[in-house]
Amino acid sequence: MSDDASELEISAAKQTVDPIKSFLSGGFGGIAVVLVGHPFDLTKTRLQTAAPGTYTGAVDVVRKTLARDGVRGMYRGMLPPLVGVTPIFAISFWGYDLGKRIVYSLTPKRSSQTLSTAELAFAGGFSAVPATLVAGPAERVKVLLQVQGQGGQPAYSGPIDVVRKLYAEGGMRSVFRGTGATLARDGPGSAVYFATYEYLKRKLSAAPPALASGVPAAAPPLSLGAVMFAGGCAGVAMWSLAIPPDTIKSRLQSAPQGTYSGFLDCARKLIAADGVTALWKGFGPAMARAFPANAATFLGVELSLKAMNSLW
Repeated sequence: MSDDASELEISAAKQTVDPIKSFLSGGFGGIAVVLVGHPFDLTKTRLQTAAPGTYTGAVDVVRKTLARDGVRGMYRGMLPPLVGVTPIFAISFWGYDLGKRIVYSLTPKRSSQTLSTAELAFAGGFSAVPATLVAGPAERVKVLLQVQGQGGQPAYSGPIDVVRKLYAEGGMRSVFRGTGATLARDGPGSAVYFATYEYLKRKLSAAPPALASGVPAAAPPLSLGAVMFAGGCAGVAMWSLAIPPDTIKSRLQSAPQGTYSGFLDCARKLIAADGVTALWKGFGPAMARAFPANAATFLGVELSLKAMNSLW
């Protein structure tokens, strides 16, 4: 093979990652997002699920939580997402890479290996399908642990106790309640999430140098600051879209058995009781969390990928 042909092959490389590396890097990103974002997430969930008048806003949630439980209270329910989000993000980033491979397999005669924004959005939306199988029950356990401790005796002693009592209450159906709502949140949200990140990466990348053949080479790697900026903006874009289904999911997963018949019934009753603005409860904490947590996510992903690429 000539040098020009070799260079052309490099420039036309597919936008995919080794499946093992994509899985592991997503796991590192998941750990980062939980450590940075959990206090914001707890504040959001309590605002979404509390009875009207319980809190005046996000600052009031934080003030009352600290007064009642101290700093430790802001990390109540962190174990389920730490245990659950790590594999969820691992599966999500693996699923995103698989989604891109599906796009390539469906377009074998494409003239460019660079995926369009729409194709990246498809891959991102697809990533939510396998991830939701783990995210649904993990979110159910997390929400129930987060909403307790706001008055009265806690109903659960920990994640295992939650799962045990939910299974006794209604079997696996109770454990997986809200999984459809989780997919309704994460499908469109992940499409926007990954597409925004990739779009900003392209915009922030320096102009690629030309190879001897005249074909542009791969763009140089982004600085860590640019990675964090793109990741943070991707998080803001996702949560701007995901808050209404997330509010319904939180209500559905935290309500007593029989309160709602499903996602649409929960949405209807919530709007009837509190108005359409109730769908946007927790928007402030979600936005406050979105940028730093997702900046940390993609920083963890990119740094771990870089480390793995240097090892094998």
